[in-house]
Amino acid sequence: MALGGARTLAVIGGGVIGLSVARRAALDGWTVRLHCTAERGASWVAGGMLAPHSEGWPGEEQILQIGLESLKLWHSGFLEGLPPEVVTARESLVVAVDRADVADLRTVADWLSDQGQPVEPTTAARDVEPLLAQGIRHGFRATTELAVDNRAVVDGLAAHCERLAVRWAGPVENLDEVRDVDALVIANGIDAPKLLPGLPVRPVKGEVLRLRWRKGCMPVPQRVIRARVHGRPVYLVPRADGVVVGATQYEHGRDTAPVVRGVRDLLEDACAVVPALGEYELAETAAGLRPMTPDGLPIVERVDDRTLVAVGHGRNGFLLAPWTAERIAAELEVGVGVR
Repeated sequence: MALGGARTLAVIGGGVIGLSVARRAALDGWTVRLHCTAERGASWVAGGMLAPHSEGWPGEEQILQIGLESLKLWHSGFLEGLPPEVVTARESLVVAVDRADVADLRTVADWLSDQGQPVEPTTAARDVEPLLAQGIRHGFRATTELAVDNRAVVDGLAAHCERLAVRWAGPVENLDEVRDVDALVIANGIDAPKLLPGLPVRPVKGEVLRLRWRKGCMPVPQRVIRARVHGRPVYLVPRADGVVVGATQYEHGRDTAPVVRGVRDLLEDACAVVPALGEYELAETAAGLRPMTPDGLPIVERVDDRTLVAVGHGRNGFLLAPWTAERIAAELEVGVGVR
């Protein structure tokens, strides 16, 4: 640890994880330098759901518990310093479209109940969300879940970091470039294995659409709507000007070009759940690369006396950002080696 001055930290990665870690460290009194590229990464494409209940599935008990811990942090202080309008929904509604989807819905609801996380079932889903297609009746409500505008969160965290005197620097190609700090955190997603070879993180492609409300259209839903349409998951996340629809998931190297098949499936499934979306403007198609691990759990840990990693958050980067920042902060307080 540095003697006779402020502790110094380099954070590598400018997405929601890196920004959250940098902000928390700066609040704790560290002198922080954030290394990032000018390119927009996965955080810019994300849906922004904070949804441990409705994202859950039997066998994923550990990620459920981590997600629940992090959701509490979103509710209890992580939003401080961010614009209030970053929150776009304060509830999720999970619905089933056909009989097979009803069975999946019950499986998840029963599993959540077994985990001590009962949700509110309904057989009148259209009473909760009138925009749903006729015939959709079964669902459950997750009333503590949130959704945020991912881009507003990223911009808000960056602005808060600037107010806290976090300094900005270019990308890092080799860890030898950051020997001038007491500690460093690797938080650059799918690029982390370039700095730590052997780190089990791989890119998983996901396409996301942005639909913009137009004059004369039905209003934007007030809550996140999640569904399984013929076995395919789809989510609809409110924004001030429309809806984010996502997300496909498949392994395709580092390709970030949206493809016709993925966009078609998302549009068909979204309109099967909320037909009124067919009149919205198709404002954007995009694809991002989620940093996935073999077991689906993030890697947030110390590597050596001065190096920590915070990677592999998969589809839960925004949800787990507060939990990750807290965990890294605790590790930093344990102490780092003397340079």
